[in-house]
Amino acid sequence: MILFKKIRWKNLLSTGNVFTEIEFTKSNTTLIVGENGAGKSTLLDALTFSLFGKPFRKITKPQLINTITRKEMITELEFSINNINYKIVRGLKPTVFEVYQNGEMVNQDAEMKDYQEFLEKHILKINHKSFCQVVVLGSASFIPFMQLPGGQRREVIEDLLDLQIFTTMNSLLKDRIAENNEAIIKANAEQKFLIEKIDIVREHMIERQNNNEKIIEEKLSLIDETNIKIENLKQQLENVTSSITILKDKTVNKDEVSKKVNKLTKLRHQIEAKVALIQNDVEFFKNHDNCPTCTQVIDENLKQEKIAHKEGELEEINIGLTKLSEEFEKTQNELNEIMETVQNIADFNVQSMTITNQITSLTKYTKELAREINNIKKQQDDSQDLKISELEAEMNEHEIKYNALVEDRNVLMAASNLLKDGGIKSRIIKQYVPVINKLISKYLSAMDFFVQFELDEEFNETIKSRFRDEFSYASFSEGEKMRINLAILFTWRSVAKLRNSISTNLLIMDEVMDSSMDSNGTDEFLKILNNLAADTNTFIISHKTDQLYDKFTNVIKFEKHKNFSKVA
Repeated sequence: MILFKKIRWKNLLSTGNVFTEIEFTKSNTTLIVGENGAGKSTLLDALTFSLFGKPFRKITKPQLINTITRKEMITELEFSINNINYKIVRGLKPTVFEVYQNGEMVNQDAEMKDYQEFLEKHILKINHKSFCQVVVLGSASFIPFMQLPGGQRREVIEDLLDLQIFTTMNSLLKDRIAENNEAIIKANAEQKFLIEKIDIVREHMIERQNNNEKIIEEKLSLIDETNIKIENLKQQLENVTSSITILKDKTVNKDEVSKKVNKLTKLRHQIEAKVALIQNDVEFFKNHDNCPTCTQVIDENLKQEKIAHKEGELEEINIGLTKLSEEFEKTQNELNEIMETVQNIADFNVQSMTITNQITSLTKYTKELAREINNIKKQQDDSQDLKISELEAEMNEHEIKYNALVEDRNVLMAASNLLKDGGIKSRIIKQYVPVINKLISKYLSAMDFFVQFELDEEFNETIKSRFRDEFSYASFSEGEKMRINLAILFTWRSVAKLRNSISTNLLIMDEVMDSSMDSNGTDEFLKILNNLAADTNTFIISHKTDQLYDKFTNVIKFEKHKNFSKVA
Protein backbone atom coordinates (compact mmCIF):
# COMPACT_ATOMS: atom_id res chain seq x y z
CA MET A 1 0.00 0.00 0.00
CA ILE A 2 1.16 3.49 -0.89
CA LEU A 3 0.69 5.72 2.16
CA PHE A 4 0.85 9.35 1.02
CA LYS A 5 1.95 11.55 3.94
CA LYS A 6 2.71 15.08 2.84
CA ILE A 7 3.11 17.34 -0.17
CA ARG A 8 4.36 20.90 -0.49
CA TRP A 9 5.11 23.19 -3.37
CA LYS A 10 6.14 26.73 -4.28
CA ASN A 11 6.20 28.87 -7.41
CA LEU A 12 3.66 26.44 -8.90
CA LEU A 13 0.87 28.11 -10.90
CA SER A 14 -0.56 30.85 -8.68
CA THR A 15 1.56 29.89 -5.65
CA GLY A 16 4.44 32.23 -4.77
CA ASN A 17 7.93 31.68 -3.42
CA VAL A 18 6.61 30.33 -0.09
CA PHE A 19 5.89 26.63 0.38
CA THR A 20 2.26 25.56 0.55
CA GLU A 21 2.03 22.33 2.52
CA ILE A 22 -0.75 19.78 2.92
CA GLU A 23 -0.62 16.74 5.21
CA PHE A 24 -2.58 13.85 3.72
CA THR A 25 -2.87 11.78 6.92
CA LYS A 26 -4.13 14.59 9.22
CA SER A 27 -7.80 13.73 8.68
CA ASN A 28 -9.87 11.01 7.05
CA THR A 29 -12.10 13.47 5.23
CA THR A 30 -10.92 16.89 4.14
CA LEU A 31 -12.88 19.55 2.31
CA ILE A 32 -10.88 21.96 0.15
CA VAL A 33 -12.73 25.20 -0.58
CA GLY A 34 -11.98 28.57 -2.11
CA GLU A 35 -13.09 30.96 -4.78
CA ASN A 36 -12.44 30.33 -8.46
CA GLY A 37 -8.73 30.84 -9.20
CA ALA A 38 -7.76 30.60 -5.52
CA GLY A 39 -5.56 27.55 -6.23
CA LYS A 40 -7.70 24.67 -4.93
CA SER A 41 -6.93 22.32 -7.85
CA THR A 42 -3.22 23.11 -7.71
CA LEU A 43 -2.99 20.14 -5.33
CA LEU A 44 -3.80 17.78 -8.22
CA ASP A 45 -1.15 19.30 -10.50
CA ALA A 46 1.46 19.27 -7.72
CA LEU A 47 0.69 15.62 -6.96
CA THR A 48 0.82 14.28 -10.55
CA PHE A 49 3.82 16.48 -11.38
CA SER A 50 5.70 15.05 -8.38
CA LEU A 51 4.88 11.47 -9.30
CA PHE A 52 4.86 11.52 -13.11
CA GLY A 53 6.48 14.78 -14.19
CA LYS A 54 3.32 16.17 -15.83
CA PRO A 55 0.33 18.24 -14.65
CA PHE A 56 -3.11 16.79 -14.01
CA ARG A 57 -4.85 19.44 -16.07
CA LYS A 58 -4.33 20.11 -19.78
CA ILE A 59 -1.52 22.61 -19.49
CA THR A 60 2.11 22.43 -20.56
CA LYS A 61 4.95 21.95 -18.13
CA PRO A 62 6.35 25.49 -18.67
CA GLN A 63 2.88 26.86 -17.75
CA LEU A 64 3.27 25.30 -14.30
CA ILE A 65 5.85 27.93 -13.35
CA ASN A 66 4.44 30.99 -11.64
CA THR A 67 4.30 33.85 -14.15
CA ILE A 68 5.52 36.38 -11.59
CA THR A 69 8.48 34.59 -9.96
CA ARG A 70 9.28 32.65 -13.18
CA LYS A 71 11.76 30.34 -11.50
CA GLU A 72 12.47 27.80 -8.79
CA MET A 73 9.19 25.94 -9.17
CA ILE A 74 9.48 22.88 -6.95
CA THR A 75 7.33 20.14 -5.41
CA GLU A 76 8.19 17.75 -2.57
CA LEU A 77 6.10 14.63 -1.97
CA GLU A 78 6.56 12.23 0.95
CA PHE A 79 5.06 8.72 1.10
CA SER A 80 5.88 5.24 2.34
CA ILE A 81 5.52 1.75 0.88
CA ASN A 82 5.89 -1.30 3.15
CA ASN A 83 7.45 0.83 5.90
CA ILE A 84 10.04 2.26 3.48
CA ASN A 85 9.98 6.05 3.39
CA TYR A 86 10.27 7.85 0.07
CA LYS A 87 10.57 11.48 -0.91
CA ILE A 88 10.32 12.87 -4.44
CA VAL A 89 11.73 16.32 -5.20
CA ARG A 90 10.93 17.65 -8.65
CA GLY A 91 11.23 21.15 -10.08
CA LEU A 92 11.65 23.41 -13.10
CA LYS A 93 14.06 26.32 -13.67
CA PRO A 94 16.31 24.70 -12.67
CA THR A 95 15.24 21.18 -13.55
CA VAL A 96 15.27 18.91 -10.51
CA PHE A 97 14.32 15.26 -10.18
CA GLU A 98 15.46 13.41 -7.09
CA VAL A 99 14.12 10.30 -5.38
CA TYR A 100 15.12 9.56 -1.80
CA GLN A 101 14.73 6.23 -0.02
CA ASN A 102 14.99 6.35 3.77
CA GLY A 103 16.85 9.63 3.46
CA GLU A 104 19.36 8.54 0.81
CA MET A 105 19.06 9.55 -2.83
CA VAL A 106 18.49 6.68 -5.27
CA ASN A 107 21.25 6.26 -7.87
CA GLN A 108 20.71 8.73 -10.73
CA ASP A 109 23.20 7.38 -13.28
CA ALA A 110 20.46 6.69 -15.83
CA GLU A 111 18.82 9.38 -17.94
CA MET A 112 15.78 11.12 -16.45
CA LYS A 113 13.43 9.11 -18.66
CA ASP A 114 14.86 5.88 -17.33
CA TYR A 115 14.78 7.32 -13.81
CA GLN A 116 11.05 7.99 -14.24
CA GLU A 117 10.56 4.46 -15.55
CA PHE A 118 12.39 3.12 -12.51
CA LEU A 119 10.13 5.18 -10.22
CA GLU A 120 6.91 3.94 -11.87
CA LYS A 121 7.86 0.29 -12.31
CA HIS A 122 9.96 -0.48 -9.25
CA ILE A 123 8.67 1.90 -6.56
CA LEU A 124 5.13 3.10 -7.35
CA LYS A 125 4.21 0.14 -9.58
CA ILE A 126 1.53 2.28 -11.19
CA ASN A 127 1.39 4.57 -14.25
CA HIS A 128 -0.27 7.96 -14.66
CA LYS A 129 -3.44 6.66 -16.30
CA SER A 130 -4.12 4.02 -13.65
CA PHE A 131 -3.25 6.46 -10.86
CA CYS A 132 -5.89 8.89 -12.14
CA GLN A 133 -8.48 6.10 -12.32
CA VAL A 134 -7.92 4.99 -8.72
CA VAL A 135 -6.78 8.09 -6.80
CA VAL A 136 -8.15 11.13 -8.62
CA LEU A 137 -11.56 11.99 -9.99
CA GLY A 138 -11.65 15.48 -11.44
CA SER A 139 -13.83 17.52 -13.71
CA ALA A 140 -10.98 19.24 -15.55
CA SER A 141 -8.91 16.81 -17.63
CA PHE A 142 -9.85 13.53 -15.99
CA ILE A 143 -11.08 10.95 -18.51
CA PRO A 144 -13.55 8.55 -16.86
CA PHE A 145 -13.03 4.83 -17.37
CA MET A 146 -16.17 4.65 -19.49
CA GLN A 147 -14.71 7.14 -21.96
CA LEU A 148 -11.43 5.30 -22.39
CA PRO A 149 -10.89 3.16 -25.51
CA GLY A 150 -10.76 -0.61 -25.09
CA GLY A 151 -6.96 -0.88 -25.03
CA GLN A 152 -6.59 1.73 -22.29
CA ARG A 153 -9.42 0.10 -20.29
CA ARG A 154 -7.43 -3.13 -20.39
CA GLU A 155 -4.30 -1.33 -19.17
CA VAL A 156 -6.20 0.04 -16.16
CA ILE A 157 -7.66 -3.37 -15.28
CA GLU A 158 -4.28 -5.06 -15.68
CA ASP A 159 -2.70 -2.51 -13.33
CA LEU A 160 -5.51 -3.03 -10.80
CA LEU A 161 -5.17 -6.80 -10.93
CA ASP A 162 -1.38 -6.54 -10.84
CA LEU A 163 -1.09 -8.18 -14.24
CA GLN A 164 1.69 -5.87 -15.46
CA ILE A 165 4.13 -8.64 -14.65
CA PHE A 166 2.60 -10.69 -17.47
CA THR A 167 2.88 -7.73 -19.84
CA THR A 168 6.50 -7.27 -18.79
CA MET A 169 7.10 -10.99 -19.16
CA ASN A 170 5.44 -10.92 -22.57
CA SER A 171 7.63 -7.99 -23.62
CA LEU A 172 10.74 -9.80 -22.43
CA LEU A 173 9.46 -12.97 -24.03
CA LYS A 174 9.08 -11.20 -27.39
CA ASP A 175 12.73 -10.21 -27.15
CA ARG A 176 13.62 -13.81 -26.28
CA ILE A 177 11.51 -15.09 -29.20
CA ALA A 178 13.15 -12.58 -31.53
CA GLU A 179 16.59 -13.65 -30.28
CA ASN A 180 15.58 -17.30 -30.62
CA ASN A 181 14.25 -16.78 -34.16
CA GLU A 182 17.43 -14.94 -35.08
CA ALA A 183 19.52 -17.71 -33.53
CA ILE A 184 17.48 -20.38 -35.39
CA ILE A 185 17.87 -18.50 -38.67
CA LYS A 186 21.59 -18.17 -38.00
CA ALA A 187 21.90 -21.82 -36.95
CA ASN A 188 19.89 -22.91 -39.99
CA ALA A 189 22.12 -20.79 -42.23
CA GLU A 190 25.21 -22.26 -40.57
CA GLN A 191 23.78 -25.75 -41.01
CA LYS A 192 23.06 -25.12 -44.69
CA PHE A 193 26.52 -23.64 -45.07
CA LEU A 194 27.99 -26.71 -43.39
CA ILE A 195 25.98 -29.04 -45.65
CA GLU A 196 27.20 -27.10 -48.68
CA LYS A 197 30.70 -27.26 -47.27
CA ILE A 198 30.40 -31.03 -46.80
CA ASP A 199 29.12 -31.40 -50.37
CA ILE A 200 31.97 -29.26 -51.67
CA VAL A 201 34.51 -31.22 -49.62
CA ARG A 202 33.06 -34.50 -50.85
CA GLU A 203 33.11 -33.30 -54.44
CA HIS A 204 36.65 -32.08 -53.91
CA MET A 205 37.59 -35.39 -52.33
CA ILE A 206 36.01 -37.32 -55.20
CA GLU A 207 37.74 -35.06 -57.70
CA ARG A 208 40.95 -35.35 -55.77
CA GLN A 209 40.51 -39.11 -55.53
CA ASN A 210 39.92 -39.30 -59.27
CA ASN A 211 42.95 -37.11 -59.86
CA ASN A 212 44.98 -39.24 -57.47
CA GLU A 213 43.84 -42.41 -59.17
CA LYS A 214 44.78 -40.88 -62.50
CA ILE A 215 48.15 -39.84 -61.11
CA ILE A 216 48.64 -43.29 -59.57
CA GLU A 217 47.67 -44.89 -62.87
CA GLU A 218 50.17 -42.69 -64.71
CA LYS A 219 52.89 -43.50 -62.20
CA LEU A 220 52.13 -47.22 -62.43
CA SER A 221 52.34 -46.94 -66.20
CA LEU A 222 55.70 -45.18 -65.81
CA ILE A 223 56.85 -47.97 -63.50
CA ASP A 224 55.84 -50.57 -66.07
CA GLU A 225 57.60 -48.67 -68.84
CA THR A 226 60.66 -48.22 -66.66
CA ASN A 227 60.70 -51.91 -65.72
CA ILE A 228 60.61 -52.80 -69.43
CA LYS A 229 63.54 -50.45 -69.99
CA ILE A 230 65.36 -52.05 -67.07
CA GLU A 231 64.77 -55.52 -68.50
CA ASN A 232 66.01 -54.39 -71.90
CA LEU A 233 69.09 -52.85 -70.31
CA LYS A 234 69.72 -55.99 -68.30
CA GLN A 235 69.56 -57.98 -71.53
CA GLN A 236 71.97 -55.53 -73.13
CA LEU A 237 74.22 -55.79 -70.10
CA GLU A 238 74.15 -59.56 -70.32
CA ASN A 239 75.08 -59.38 -74.02
CA VAL A 240 77.88 -56.93 -73.30
CA THR A 241 79.16 -59.10 -70.45
CA SER A 242 79.06 -62.13 -72.70
CA SER A 243 80.94 -60.23 -75.41
CA ILE A 244 83.55 -59.12 -72.87
CA THR A 245 84.02 -62.71 -71.76
CA ILE A 246 84.52 -63.91 -75.35
CA LEU A 247 86.93 -61.06 -76.12
CA LYS A 248 88.94 -61.69 -72.98
CA ASP A 249 89.60 -65.23 -74.21
CA LYS A 250 91.24 -63.71 -77.28
CA THR A 251 93.67 -61.66 -75.21
CA VAL A 252 95.03 -64.48 -73.11
CA ASN A 253 98.48 -64.54 -74.98
CA LYS A 254 98.72 -60.79 -75.15
CA ASP A 255 101.87 -60.64 -73.02
CA GLU A 256 103.62 -63.36 -74.98
CA VAL A 257 102.86 -61.72 -78.33
CA SER A 258 103.93 -58.36 -76.97
CA LYS A 259 107.24 -59.84 -75.74
CA LYS A 260 107.76 -61.55 -79.07
CA VAL A 261 107.18 -58.27 -80.94
CA ASN A 262 109.67 -56.54 -78.67
CA LYS A 263 112.18 -59.34 -79.17
CA LEU A 264 111.81 -59.34 -82.96
CA THR A 265 112.05 -55.55 -83.01
CA LYS A 266 115.27 -55.70 -81.04
CA LEU A 267 116.73 -58.48 -83.20
CA ARG A 268 115.85 -56.65 -86.40
CA HIS A 269 117.57 -53.55 -85.11
CA GLN A 270 120.66 -55.59 -84.37
CA ILE A 271 120.65 -57.19 -87.84
CA GLU A 272 120.06 -53.83 -89.48
CA ALA A 273 123.04 -52.48 -87.55
CA LYS A 274 125.19 -55.40 -88.67
CA VAL A 275 124.06 -54.91 -92.30
CA ALA A 276 125.05 -51.28 -92.04
CA LEU A 277 128.58 -52.33 -90.84
CA ILE A 278 128.99 -54.85 -93.61
CA GLN A 279 127.86 -52.32 -96.18
CA ASN A 280 130.38 -49.87 -94.79
CA ASP A 281 133.13 -52.46 -95.16
CA VAL A 282 132.13 -53.18 -98.77
CA GLU A 283 132.10 -49.51 -99.52
CA PHE A 284 135.53 -49.16 -97.91
CA PHE A 285 137.14 -51.76 -99.98
CA LYS A 286 135.48 -50.46 -103.07
CA ASN A 287 136.54 -46.89 -102.47
CA HIS A 288 139.99 -47.29 -100.80
CA ASP A 289 143.26 -48.76 -102.17
CA ASN A 290 145.42 -48.04 -99.14
CA CYS A 291 144.99 -49.06 -95.53
CA PRO A 292 144.04 -46.03 -93.48
CA THR A 293 146.00 -47.36 -90.57
CA CYS A 294 149.33 -48.45 -92.05
CA THR A 295 148.94 -46.67 -95.42
CA GLN A 296 150.05 -49.78 -97.26
CA VAL A 297 148.47 -50.61 -100.58
CA ILE A 298 145.65 -53.12 -100.33
CA ASP A 299 146.04 -56.03 -102.66
CA GLU A 300 143.45 -56.05 -105.44
CA ASN A 301 142.68 -59.70 -105.06
CA LEU A 302 142.31 -59.25 -101.37
CA LYS A 303 139.94 -56.38 -102.00
CA GLN A 304 137.85 -58.46 -104.34
CA GLU A 305 137.92 -61.38 -102.00
CA LYS A 306 136.81 -59.18 -99.08
CA ILE A 307 134.10 -57.52 -101.14
CA ALA A 308 132.78 -60.84 -102.38
CA HIS A 309 132.87 -62.32 -98.85
CA LYS A 310 131.09 -59.28 -97.37
CA GLU A 311 128.50 -59.21 -100.09
CA GLY A 312 127.85 -62.92 -99.64
CA GLU A 313 127.49 -62.39 -95.91
CA LEU A 314 125.23 -59.39 -96.57
CA GLU A 315 123.05 -61.52 -98.87
CA GLU A 316 122.62 -64.17 -96.21
CA ILE A 317 121.79 -61.54 -93.60
CA ASN A 318 119.21 -59.85 -95.92
CA ILE A 319 117.56 -63.23 -96.50
CA GLY A 320 117.30 -63.68 -92.72
CA LEU A 321 116.22 -60.12 -92.27
CA THR A 322 113.42 -60.68 -94.79
CA LYS A 323 112.23 -63.73 -92.89
CA LEU A 324 112.54 -61.75 -89.64
CA SER A 325 110.45 -58.89 -91.07
CA GLU A 326 107.79 -61.32 -92.19
CA GLU A 327 107.70 -62.88 -88.75
CA PHE A 328 107.69 -59.43 -87.15
CA GLU A 329 104.81 -58.25 -89.35
CA LYS A 330 102.86 -61.38 -88.55
CA THR A 331 103.44 -61.02 -84.83
CA GLN A 332 102.73 -57.29 -84.93
CA ASN A 333 99.44 -57.95 -86.71
CA GLU A 334 98.57 -60.50 -84.07
CA LEU A 335 99.43 -57.96 -81.36
CA ASN A 336 97.36 -55.29 -83.11
CA GLU A 337 94.40 -57.63 -83.21
CA ILE A 338 94.85 -58.33 -79.50
CA MET A 339 95.11 -54.59 -78.71
CA GLU A 340 92.03 -53.93 -80.78
CA THR A 341 90.23 -56.61 -78.81
CA VAL A 342 91.44 -54.98 -75.57
CA GLN A 343 90.07 -51.67 -76.80
CA ASN A 344 86.79 -53.37 -77.63
CA ILE A 345 86.74 -54.85 -74.17
CA ALA A 346 87.31 -51.37 -72.70
CA ASP A 347 84.50 -49.99 -74.84
CA PHE A 348 82.28 -52.82 -73.70
CA ASN A 349 83.22 -52.12 -70.07
CA VAL A 350 82.25 -48.46 -70.49
CA GLN A 351 79.04 -49.57 -72.11
CA SER A 352 78.48 -52.03 -69.25
CA MET A 353 79.07 -49.34 -66.70
CA THR A 354 76.69 -46.99 -68.51
CA ILE A 355 74.01 -49.65 -68.70
CA THR A 356 74.52 -50.51 -65.02
CA ASN A 357 74.18 -46.84 -64.05
CA GLN A 358 71.05 -46.59 -66.14
CA ILE A 359 69.61 -49.69 -64.48
CA THR A 360 70.46 -48.27 -61.03
CA SER A 361 68.91 -44.91 -61.89
CA LEU A 362 65.79 -46.47 -63.37
CA THR A 363 65.45 -48.83 -60.40
CA LYS A 364 65.73 -45.84 -58.04
CA TYR A 365 63.15 -44.03 -60.18
CA THR A 366 60.69 -46.93 -59.92
CA LYS A 367 61.18 -47.00 -56.14
CA GLU A 368 60.52 -43.24 -55.98
CA LEU A 369 57.36 -43.68 -58.06
CA ALA A 370 56.24 -46.49 -55.76
CA ARG A 371 56.91 -44.32 -52.68
CA GLU A 372 54.93 -41.45 -54.22
CA ILE A 373 52.04 -43.81 -54.92
CA ASN A 374 52.08 -45.03 -51.31
CA ASN A 375 52.19 -41.42 -50.03
CA ILE A 376 49.25 -40.43 -52.23
CA LYS A 377 47.21 -43.39 -50.99
CA LYS A 378 48.16 -42.72 -47.37
CA GLN A 379 47.49 -38.97 -47.57
CA GLN A 380 44.20 -39.63 -49.34
CA ASP A 381 43.06 -42.10 -46.70
CA ASP A 382 44.27 -39.93 -43.79
CA SER A 383 42.78 -36.71 -45.18
CA GLN A 384 39.47 -38.41 -45.95
CA ASP A 385 39.20 -39.92 -42.47
CA LEU A 386 40.26 -36.69 -40.74
CA LYS A 387 38.10 -34.35 -42.82
CA ILE A 388 35.00 -36.54 -42.64
CA SER A 389 35.43 -36.94 -38.87
CA GLU A 390 35.78 -33.20 -38.35
CA LEU A 391 32.77 -32.41 -40.50
CA GLU A 392 30.63 -35.08 -38.85
CA ALA A 393 31.58 -33.81 -35.39
CA GLU A 394 30.80 -30.23 -36.43
CA MET A 395 27.52 -31.35 -37.98
CA ASN A 396 26.55 -33.16 -34.77
CA GLU A 397 27.28 -30.03 -32.74
CA HIS A 398 25.13 -27.94 -35.09
CA GLU A 399 22.29 -30.45 -34.94
CA ILE A 400 22.39 -30.44 -31.13
CA LYS A 401 22.46 -26.63 -31.11
CA TYR A 402 19.66 -26.38 -33.68
CA ASN A 403 17.47 -28.94 -31.89
CA ALA A 404 17.99 -27.10 -28.59
CA LEU A 405 16.96 -23.82 -30.25
CA VAL A 406 13.87 -25.44 -31.78
CA GLU A 407 12.98 -26.90 -28.40
CA ASP A 408 13.45 -23.46 -26.83
CA ARG A 409 11.23 -21.98 -29.52
CA ASN A 410 8.47 -24.48 -28.73
CA VAL A 411 8.71 -23.59 -25.04
CA LEU A 412 8.76 -19.87 -25.82
CA MET A 413 5.76 -20.15 -28.15
CA ALA A 414 3.85 -22.08 -25.47
CA ALA A 415 4.74 -19.36 -22.97
CA SER A 416 3.74 -16.70 -25.51
CA ASN A 417 0.31 -18.27 -25.89
CA LEU A 418 -0.07 -18.22 -22.12
CA LEU A 419 1.00 -14.56 -21.87
CA LYS A 420 -1.24 -13.27 -24.65
CA ASP A 421 -4.42 -11.39 -23.79
CA GLY A 422 -6.37 -14.60 -24.28
CA GLY A 423 -4.07 -16.58 -21.97
CA ILE A 424 -3.33 -16.32 -18.27
CA LYS A 425 -4.43 -12.68 -18.05
CA SER A 426 -7.77 -13.52 -19.67
CA ARG A 427 -8.38 -16.29 -17.11
CA ILE A 428 -7.53 -14.03 -14.19
CA ILE A 429 -9.68 -11.20 -15.58
CA LYS A 430 -12.51 -13.68 -16.19
CA GLN A 431 -12.45 -14.56 -12.49
CA TYR A 432 -12.59 -10.90 -11.45
CA VAL A 433 -15.23 -9.65 -13.90
CA PRO A 434 -18.15 -10.95 -11.74
CA VAL A 435 -16.57 -9.35 -8.65
CA ILE A 436 -16.11 -6.04 -10.48
CA ASN A 437 -19.71 -6.07 -11.76
CA LYS A 438 -21.03 -6.90 -8.29
CA LEU A 439 -19.08 -4.03 -6.70
CA ILE A 440 -20.20 -1.52 -9.38
CA SER A 441 -23.83 -2.54 -8.85
CA LYS A 442 -23.35 -2.23 -5.09
CA TYR A 443 -22.03 1.34 -5.31
CA LEU A 444 -24.66 2.36 -7.88
CA SER A 445 -27.41 1.06 -5.60
CA ALA A 446 -25.86 2.88 -2.65
CA MET A 447 -26.24 6.11 -4.64
CA ASP A 448 -29.90 5.27 -5.52
CA PHE A 449 -29.06 4.54 -9.14
CA PHE A 450 -30.73 1.23 -9.87
CA VAL A 451 -29.45 -0.10 -13.18
CA GLN A 452 -27.86 -3.38 -14.12
CA PHE A 453 -24.32 -2.44 -15.12
CA GLU A 454 -22.02 -5.19 -16.43
CA LEU A 455 -18.61 -5.29 -18.04
CA ASP A 456 -17.68 -8.26 -20.20
CA GLU A 457 -14.21 -9.79 -20.48
CA GLU A 458 -13.31 -7.27 -23.20
CA PHE A 459 -14.47 -4.44 -20.84
CA ASN A 460 -17.41 -3.47 -23.01
CA GLU A 461 -20.36 -2.31 -20.91
CA THR A 462 -23.97 -3.43 -20.94
CA ILE A 463 -26.40 -1.17 -19.04
CA LYS A 464 -30.01 -2.23 -18.48
CA SER A 465 -32.80 -0.61 -16.51
CA ARG A 466 -35.18 -2.41 -14.19
CA PHE A 467 -37.41 -2.93 -17.15
CA ARG A 468 -34.58 -4.53 -19.11
CA ASP A 469 -34.22 -1.60 -21.46
CA GLU A 470 -30.69 -1.29 -22.73
CA PHE A 471 -28.81 2.00 -22.45
CA SER A 472 -25.39 3.30 -23.33
CA TYR A 473 -23.16 5.39 -21.08
CA ALA A 474 -23.59 8.38 -23.38
CA SER A 475 -27.38 8.29 -23.03
CA PHE A 476 -27.31 9.20 -19.32
CA SER A 477 -27.36 12.66 -17.81
CA GLU A 478 -24.21 14.21 -16.38
CA GLY A 479 -25.37 13.40 -12.84
CA GLU A 480 -26.01 9.78 -13.76
CA LYS A 481 -22.67 9.57 -15.52
CA MET A 482 -21.03 10.96 -12.39
CA ARG A 483 -22.68 8.23 -10.30
CA ILE A 484 -21.35 5.60 -12.73
CA ASN A 485 -17.89 7.17 -12.64
CA LEU A 486 -17.91 7.25 -8.84
CA ALA A 487 -19.14 3.67 -8.64
CA ILE A 488 -16.34 2.55 -10.95
CA LEU A 489 -13.78 4.62 -9.00
CA PHE A 490 -14.85 3.05 -5.70
CA THR A 491 -14.85 -0.37 -7.37
CA TRP A 492 -11.29 0.10 -8.59
CA ARG A 493 -10.20 1.08 -5.10
CA SER A 494 -11.92 -1.96 -3.62
CA VAL A 495 -10.36 -4.28 -6.19
CA ALA A 496 -6.94 -2.64 -5.67
CA LYS A 497 -7.27 -3.13 -1.93
CA LEU A 498 -8.40 -6.72 -2.47
CA ARG A 499 -5.44 -7.41 -4.76
CA ASN A 500 -3.06 -5.20 -2.78
CA SER A 501 -1.82 -3.90 -6.13
CA ILE A 502 -2.60 -0.15 -6.28
CA SER A 503 -3.90 0.21 -2.78
CA THR A 504 -3.46 3.69 -1.37
CA ASN A 505 -4.79 5.86 1.41
CA LEU A 506 -5.37 8.88 -0.85
CA LEU A 507 -8.57 9.79 -2.71
CA ILE A 508 -8.99 13.23 -4.29
CA MET A 509 -12.16 14.45 -6.02
CA ASP A 510 -12.29 17.76 -7.80
CA GLU A 511 -15.74 19.42 -8.05
CA VAL A 512 -17.52 16.10 -8.55
CA MET A 513 -20.56 17.23 -6.53
CA ASP A 514 -20.78 20.86 -7.55
CA SER A 515 -22.95 20.69 -10.67
CA SER A 516 -23.79 17.16 -11.74
CA MET A 517 -25.07 15.57 -8.52
CA ASP A 518 -28.30 16.39 -6.71
CA SER A 519 -28.62 16.63 -2.92
CA ASN A 520 -29.85 13.05 -2.56
CA GLY A 521 -26.92 11.75 -4.60
CA THR A 522 -24.56 13.90 -2.57
CA ASP A 523 -25.83 12.42 0.70
CA GLU A 524 -25.45 8.89 -0.59
CA PHE A 525 -21.99 9.71 -1.90
CA LEU A 526 -20.95 11.06 1.52
CA LYS A 527 -22.20 7.86 3.15
CA ILE A 528 -19.87 5.89 0.92
CA LEU A 529 -17.00 8.22 1.86
CA ASN A 530 -17.68 7.64 5.54
CA ASN A 531 -17.50 3.90 4.94
CA LEU A 532 -14.12 4.43 3.32
CA ALA A 533 -12.89 6.68 6.13
CA ALA A 534 -11.25 3.96 8.21
CA ASP A 535 -8.18 3.61 5.97
CA THR A 536 -8.67 6.38 3.43
CA ASN A 537 -7.73 10.05 3.46
CA THR A 538 -10.29 11.66 1.19
CA PHE A 539 -9.96 15.20 -0.19
CA ILE A 540 -13.00 16.83 -1.78
CA ILE A 541 -12.48 20.04 -3.77
CA SER A 542 -15.79 21.87 -3.94
CA HIS A 543 -17.65 25.18 -4.15
CA LYS A 544 -20.54 23.94 -1.97
CA THR A 545 -19.07 25.34 1.20
CA ASP A 546 -22.34 25.91 3.10
CA GLN A 547 -23.74 22.43 2.46
CA LEU A 548 -20.55 20.48 3.18
CA TYR A 549 -18.68 22.27 5.99
CA ASP A 550 -20.18 20.21 8.79
CA LYS A 551 -19.84 16.91 6.94
CA PHE A 552 -15.98 16.82 6.96
CA THR A 553 -13.52 16.41 9.82
CA ASN A 554 -11.09 18.90 8.27
CA VAL A 555 -11.45 21.95 6.01
CA ILE A 556 -8.68 23.64 4.01
CA LYS A 557 -9.41 27.02 2.50
CA PHE A 558 -7.39 28.54 -0.35
CA GLU A 559 -7.42 32.25 -0.98
CA LYS A 560 -5.56 34.81 -3.10
CA HIS A 561 -3.35 37.38 -1.38
CA LYS A 562 -1.44 39.88 -3.48
CA ASN A 563 -1.87 37.68 -6.58
CA PHE A 564 -0.47 34.59 -4.82
CA SER A 565 -2.44 31.60 -3.59
CA LYS A 566 -2.06 30.43 -0.01
CA VAL A 567 -3.81 28.37 2.63
CA ALA A 568 -5.84 30.60 4.89
